[in-house]
Amino acid sequence: MSDTPGTMLLDRVNGPEDLRSMPIEDLERLAAEIRAAIIAQVQRSGGHLAPNLGVVELTIALHYVFDFSYDRLLFDVGHQCYPHKLLTGRAPLLNGLRTSKGMSGFPEPAESVYDLFRVGHAGTGISTAVGMARGDQLSGEMYDPERNPGGRRVVTLVGDASIVNGVAMEGLNNAGTLGRQFLVVLNDNGMSISKPQGAIAGYFDRVRVSHTYADLKKGAKELLSRIPGGGVIRGAYHRAGEMTKALINEDSWFEKFNLLTVGPIDGHHLPTLIEFLTEARDIDRPMVLHVKTTKGKGLDIAEADATAFHSPKAFRVERDEKLGCRVEIKSTGRSFTAAFADAISDLMRRDERAVACTAAMPDGTGISRVLDQFPDRAWDTGICESHALDMMAGLARTGFKPFFAVYSTFLQRAFDQAFQEVALQGLPVRLCIDRAGLVGGDGAVHHGFCDTALLRTLPGAAITAAIDEPSLVAALEFMRTYEEGLSAVRYPRDTVSARLAGEPCPPFELGKARLLTDEFADLNERRPDVAVLAFGVPAIDAMEAADRLRGEYGVAVWDARFAKPVDAALIGDLLRRRIPVVTVEDHSIVGGFGSAVIDAAQEMWLDTSCITRVGLPDDWIMQDSRAEQRRIAGIDADGVIRAIRLAADTGASSLSVPRSAPVHENT
Repeated sequence: MSDTPGTMLLDRVNGPEDLRSMPIEDLERLAAEIRAAIIAQVQRSGGHLAPNLGVVELTIALHYVFDFSYDRLLFDVGHQCYPHKLLTGRAPLLNGLRTSKGMSGFPEPAESVYDLFRVGHAGTGISTAVGMARGDQLSGEMYDPERNPGGRRVVTLVGDASIVNGVAMEGLNNAGTLGRQFLVVLNDNGMSISKPQGAIAGYFDRVRVSHTYADLKKGAKELLSRIPGGGVIRGAYHRAGEMTKALINEDSWFEKFNLLTVGPIDGHHLPTLIEFLTEARDIDRPMVLHVKTTKGKGLDIAEADATAFHSPKAFRVERDEKLGCRVEIKSTGRSFTAAFADAISDLMRRDERAVACTAAMPDGTGISRVLDQFPDRAWDTGICESHALDMMAGLARTGFKPFFAVYSTFLQRAFDQAFQEVALQGLPVRLCIDRAGLVGGDGAVHHGFCDTALLRTLPGAAITAAIDEPSLVAALEFMRTYEEGLSAVRYPRDTVSARLAGEPCPPFELGKARLLTDEFADLNERRPDVAVLAFGVPAIDAMEAADRLRGEYGVAVWDARFAKPVDAALIGDLLRRRIPVVTVEDHSIVGGFGSAVIDAAQEMWLDTSCITRVGLPDDWIMQDSRAEQRRIAGIDADGVIRAIRLAADTGASSLSVPRSAPVHENT
């Protein structure tokens, strides 16, 4: 490829075929351009920064050696895919990162044939890759050095300590039974989202420190004669090139899974990466290539604090020779996560039986504060939500009061534990569900749209939602004393509203709603035209809607507080008075709070035809700002106004809602 001074190599990469036409000596410059492009964009929009900076050379080398328009590339985890997207023709979409006008921050098959799965949860890459490897084998398309040298190869790129996830362990166990080419590239950066936890993380720390290339070469052939499956791996050894042979890891934990293990190698040295991947490409047995990288590589502030720059908001860097470097991260106000961090810290000070944990999200959930303050009563378990919830069940059984702080999207992975080890046992484990509802730029892979529907099925569960900081504090206090079973409070990735600042927040009472519009305190004296029952932060939008409709309709607004049990007495009173009811929630219309209201009405044999439900549509909402997503879903103030007018002005028993329209369902 000819080079004109001043031109950008990245501008010429419309696909990996352009990359493969470059001389290797140009690739370091390309890597620098990719880093610069990612840094500039994330400074403007926010996004996953440190994970992507760490895999630039590794991604270039993978696309240089393999042809992933035909071969298979699976990501685990998906947030390390920005360089991959820039190399597969999506550089023009970078300016719209994490919006509907640009590229998703995760692999997205709708964008490119190079993305095979939408990937937002850790641990899945090896298992899906095993499935594709078996599929290609069954269809006769797999690579075989003798019978089908032009066949498909399979690669999975594992990073940010997702290898410790239980699903990854299951995938490794099965990968070792494959009698074909299968490559796991372990991007070992010594980090998860934050500092990795557990014995396996400790093992990798020791490998990074203790193994030199000479150590790894020593005894490799002897090892092959005695490990399980040694005959299989010995054959792979003889087919490997000299560099791969020299770095066969004699003490590898992966070899217990019958996986030939090579490395660790330098994940930022392109010639070494390309040479090793070229050799690994033609080994027709499952293997692991252990690659050492630096999370945040190329940006000093991200290298120094990879946790803070894992997925920052938009930020600005000011550098001064005398004052040094100052980073200003865009702030939109006090977050629910910050409010939770203060509240759980205060609660644990007041109650010595309270304990807390999170699964690899100490900063994202606010648990980092109590990890420092109460190191004997707070834990980060690493990327293992199922284990974390079972551990909390064990603590509950021994008389403690466990609080598990978890993103809604990741709680789904521990539903079996919520059922078997918590609810079935009648144990009072407390779920603090961050990122409930729509999450903005992370998009469909991270929306917390089904936690209420899942947890409502569990007998004895108490499911609450916060509308602001005082109500979050009150919900946690209710949960602290709730001993009848599982309890949960959900709150969004958003700033806390100050609308009710200065007003007293009454304590939570099981199954009781809170009236937010005092003028309707006595329904005998003043009957509203419409009653809105809002679950969680949409209550604030409902109050705005009521204000804007004042003079047109009288709208009473309740903070429902509970999706289980709902306030059956209130629901019964409203329906018997024939007051139209609108339910609104930041949750799927399927199985959520609105469904719970209908269930309660039907149990009382009441007519439900005047209930209008507003919630997230039964469809995927893609990446964009949370405000835009709420507008699309119709759960913002404008959407609530439309629902109120519909409820007040029509007597229709059902509505046919277009796929693209907000969900307003009369029942």
